[in-house]
Amino acid sequence: MLALDIFGFKALWSPYFLLILIVITVGYFVLTTKYRSLFPDSEPLKKTQSALFILSMVLLYAIKGSPLDLLAHLMFWVHMIQMAALVLAVPPIFIISIPTWVWRKFFSIGAINSVFTVLTKPLIALVVFNGLFSFYHVPIIFDHVMQNGWMHAGYSILLFVVATFMWWPLLNQLPEHQTLSGLKKVGYIFADGILLTPACALIIFADTPMYATYSDPHVWGQVMSLCVGPANFDSLNLSGPQLFSSMSLLHDQQLGGVLMKIIQEIIYGVILGHVFFEWYRKDQSDSEKEMKQPLNPLLIK
Repeated sequence: MLALDIFGFKALWSPYFLLILIVITVGYFVLTTKYRSLFPDSEPLKKTQSALFILSMVLLYAIKGSPLDLLAHLMFWVHMIQMAALVLAVPPIFIISIPTWVWRKFFSIGAINSVFTVLTKPLIALVVFNGLFSFYHVPIIFDHVMQNGWMHAGYSILLFVVATFMWWPLLNQLPEHQTLSGLKKVGYIFADGILLTPACALIIFADTPMYATYSDPHVWGQVMSLCVGPANFDSLNLSGPQLFSSMSLLHDQQLGGVLMKIIQEIIYGVILGHVFFEWYRKDQSDSEKEMKQPLNPLLIK
């Protein structure tokens, strides 16, 4: 099997993408610390929020800027790990890492608030996210998107945005944006898991390789040319992704579907635990408030 270093430093480590993420991170800390005083309702940045934001940026770079992104063009199962992290792991961390006063300032822009209010309605958020995710993994759509650099980048951003919409009803800390509570959140998580299952099942139980991106040398060549640069790829004279893995295309595909489902269940289990804990804590707080309230004299009589 060939080593990845034949593709060069730029293809492996995406320095421009790293620079973009560094600029975003610096902007986040400048806004929430140095220039926080410019916003009357701002609050000090919590250590947890800053740590989670850095974690979200590190994860983004790991899945879209490190050699993992190149591997995702060679092996479908790596692509599915990449997708699971992009839409299931990073958005929840990102949502929690942004202070509530920043979100409120963001929503003060009328057009953004209107779009966000509609697309984060639980039913709409579930249908839009799962629909776009499943649509992306229809073979003819997937192969077409992967062969167009701008379309691939645009669809990745779109999936991240709609995933943020999907997670918002569960994790946002703004009282005015609470559309779910208690059992409704539990039902929302189960519904999301069910809606994502058909796409995974289609991939897992297919009896032939579905994606030309990994099975057709010509299509794979076009995809890799976009990933590492036409001149660089042409100079390597590679025939297909089988040069980098001993796994069969069908097993690679099936493993990808299984890993996606496993990662989904783990993340949803963690969120479900968070929801139960939050529900229990609120219930305990309400009970304590009721116990502290003075008894009605009329009831005593």
